[in-house]
Amino acid sequence: MEVEGKIKKIDETKEYGSNGFRKREVIITTEEQYPQPIAIEFVQDKTDLLNNYSVGQNVKVSINLRGREWTNPQGEVKYFNSIQGWRIENLQTAQASNATPPVPPAEAFAPADNLNEEDHDDLPF
Repeated sequence: MEVEGKIKKIDETKEYGSNGFRKREVIITTEEQYPQPIAIEFVQDKTDLLNNYSVGQNVKVSINLRGREWTNPQGEVKYFNSIQGWRIENLQTAQASNATPPVPPAEAFAPADNLNEEDHDDLPF
């Protein structure tokens, strides 16, 4: 799955526990009729992917939806969802590279007025 939008916020990398679990969150605001702020977490080595991005950039983030089940001390079962990013692309760069090259102005083309009668029918068959 993918989410496209503008980067609203990039958090610092945080470490949890004694085993060095790393997590970093980015907030993407979608660009649609009703824009949505979407929190996407990058974990472990994927946290470094956000180093080259800044607030205001238009990006496309490849994501996985994750779900967890947890039983609290009172025995109640709770469910949690998270959105985990695994790739991020700058849309401005992608759009610029996919753009068609500009067409030269008409003055750049030589006129074809030097044709004579014999040249127009020189096909070998």
